[in-house]
Amino acid sequence: MLASLIIVFREVIEAGLIVGIVLAATNGVARRTLWVSYGVTGGIAGACLVAAFAGEIGALFYGSGQELFNASILFIAVAMLTWHNVWMAGHGREMAREMKRVGAAVSAGERSLAALAIVVGVAVLREGSEVVLFLYGIASTGSTSNASMLLGGTLGLAGGAAMSALMYFGLLTIPPGRLFSVTSWLITLLAAGMAAQGVLFLQAAGYLGVLTAQLWDTSWLLSDGSIAGKMLHTLIGYSARPDGMQLAAYIGTILAVTLLMRWEHTRHPRGNQIPAPAQNKPAAG
Repeated sequence: MLASLIIVFREVIEAGLIVGIVLAATNGVARRTLWVSYGVTGGIAGACLVAAFAGEIGALFYGSGQELFNASILFIAVAMLTWHNVWMAGHGREMAREMKRVGAAVSAGERSLAALAIVVGVAVLREGSEVVLFLYGIASTGSTSNASMLLGGTLGLAGGAAMSALMYFGLLTIPPGRLFSVTSWLITLLAAGMAAQGVLFLQAAGYLGVLTAQLWDTSWLLSDGSIAGKMLHTLIGYSARPDGMQLAAYIGTILAVTLLMRWEHTRHPRGNQIPAPAQNKPAAG
């Protein structure tokens, strides 16, 4: 539940920041809320379409090749999470500035209101598609039930929407950059856990027959089957009996994501944080 909550919370905040920036930049423009609503609705519909196809593709691999398919999904999710953290480390501010430019162009009459719907729709579709892929990866590990994922996703959606609204109205004192820094580390640990789980699927399918010796056994302290063990397994990839290849994948993923984020940060020293939307009060419409 915690993993799905964090993922949905993070993605909703990112989409909410974009929507907030666009709304703030077009303050006073008639019917801007209507067109932004069109964009949000279209983005959600597109993400639902992605979810439908993900389920259909997964059903094709049920039984034969299921381990390989699950491993592929997990490694794709790891790659996407890594890219997500690295890209945001260097381009967050640039993205915010671009959203402001679009809003200013609409306010000045240089671009039509349809531009708002397109910009917001693409943003919501991108974040929603990432949610679908990441949650599918979490489900592939088999460590959480659909009910707990639904609960976590619902809480993440509500929390992300509330946080976005607070930032838009200027009531939140936590700098967005600090908030994203914390969630970036949580997502890094989540990606590392997915990588280790993907290795386990490949081993079950008869691949990666190296470094398979068990390194330790902490089941006496915290078993994988306990509630806390399942939560930690989903959230940070905890395993009571890891082997060498799982540990290598876990540590390697953390190092890779951290080094890539630092490298991107040095390339874009002023683009590593997302500024909060303008605090001016929105006009009706």
